[in-house]
Amino acid sequence: MTRTLALHVVRDRRAGGSLAAERIAAAVAQRPDLVLGVATGSTPEPVWSALVERDLDLSRVRAFALDEYLDIPADHPERYAAVVEREITRPLGLDPRLVRTPGDDGRDEGAPQRYERAIAEAGGVDIQVLGIGRNGHIAFNEPGSAASSRTRIARLSEQTRRDNARFFRSLDEVPRSCITQGIGTILEARSIILLAFGASKAAAIAAAVEGPVTTDVPASALQRHPDVTVVVDEAAAAALQQRRPSAAAERA
Repeated sequence: MTRTLALHVVRDRRAGGSLAAERIAAAVAQRPDLVLGVATGSTPEPVWSALVERDLDLSRVRAFALDEYLDIPADHPERYAAVVEREITRPLGLDPRLVRTPGDDGRDEGAPQRYERAIAEAGGVDIQVLGIGRNGHIAFNEPGSAASSRTRIARLSEQTRRDNARFFRSLDEVPRSCITQGIGTILEARSIILLAFGASKAAAIAAAVEGPVTTDVPASALQRHPDVTVVVDEAAAAALQQRRPSAAAERA
């Protein structure tokens, strides 16, 4: 069976955020207690902004974040629990009791398994929002991560640490370890929206969308999912060979 990634090339980040928000809003209209997979970082910010502008009642939406730093002070403003609360939960009017981040119930060795159970008990993620790293990572699944990987404690690559240094005072302050949903966990979401903006993401998008499915490019595993929407601006689409919708057929 051939599966495809639905590709949308938009004029800018704002248009991309609006497109993704439209899909989420339509799903919430059908299911007010939707389970939403939320991502942090600059890439998904236009999605949350567009949802705020729609002034929707999202108070019953349940949310699960993709990942969390481990070696970071509990009160650090870049801890993802704080970022999610500041940039997603409060602006969207989500119920904080329905929003989870990995390790929010303790950062011990059992935290990954408890997070997996929490997602399963919620009925699974309906829509997962994703960004992509320059090395093709999704969540904190760095190159080499197995497509079957589950939520786990992991190390960050130096490339990812350098990319995230802009959120910290120095590279030395960037955490080295994390709890992250695995690729296998992410692929269990019923629908996925992958966003990328800017020329720095062009090579990663081309490899993920049109290249072979390989652990060298973790995002390429999305080619094996039946419902993925890829939203990119012109700069992020620059390295793609095919620009029509449904640009990437699954390699058998």
